[in-house]
Amino acid sequence: MNDLPFVKMQGAGNDFVVLDGFRRLVRLTKTETRRLADRHFGVGADQILILEKSRRADFRMRILNADGSEAEMCGNGIRCAALYAFDSKRVKKKEMTVETRAGVLRPVLLGENPEGFQVRVDMGEPVFETAKIPTRSGQSRVIDAEFQWKAGDGKPETSKITCVSMGNPHCVIFVDDLASAPVEAWGSAIETDPFFPKRTNVEFVQVQSPDRGRVRVWERGVGLTLACGTGACAVGVAGVLTGRFRRKTELTLPGGTLTIEWAPDNHVFMTGPAAFVCEGKFSC
Repeated sequence: MNDLPFVKMQGAGNDFVVLDGFRRLVRLTKTETRRLADRHFGVGADQILILEKSRRADFRMRILNADGSEAEMCGNGIRCAALYAFDSKRVKKKEMTVETRAGVLRPVLLGENPEGFQVRVDMGEPVFETAKIPTRSGQSRVIDAEFQWKAGDGKPETSKITCVSMGNPHCVIFVDDLASAPVEAWGSAIETDPFFPKRTNVEFVQVQSPDRGRVRVWERGVGLTLACGTGACAVGVAGVLTGRFRRKTELTLPGGTLTIEWAPDNHVFMTGPAAFVCEGKFSC
């Protein structure tokens, strides 16, 4: 039995087990990943982050979902990864580059506040082309388009959706009342609908004003989470595309608030907290 050193971190309540692969190779099977992420038999996390050396950037971040699948990108995770890299002196500058499966992204550590260390990340440009998200739509884009799927009981449901990729697929649904929205039932059904060949994250949004909204997320490969950074970016972009939000928006999720800005150069910037929780060794 081996002891695996870990650090537990969270960003707006989205929690992660961070594994340092700068000095030794870290590889987990799907079974080991699921056990490590399990909240009863493991450490507990929405995702596992493995940080490694990179030839393209200051470091590389791999993201393993709680179900053992690998994600392209994680917005709350990259903020935590940047804070860990700086605090551990793996990277000695507050503005850095991080290689992900969604490309090289650029977080900047800003400073501390009561929620944790604030990190601003250039999340790149949103993608709307249906083949690249991907979806099986016959249209070039899916923006406020009617979508029908079957709920868990087989009953057909219909809603308007907007699909965006922020390095990973997102399906955004605007609702009148977030408290009564069937987030879990609809989210789980839409995630695995054949319309999304690589599955999808699902965001439910209640607009409070043109620069403020509330969001709940069903995260692909995880389930209900307290926050999703790429999801918040997708919501900000979808809100602009459908005339609901201004280009800079504060979005409140169950775990905290993220500021999303869709800049004139088409890049989306996300600002939010990152914080340490604990550290230890996991027997595997």
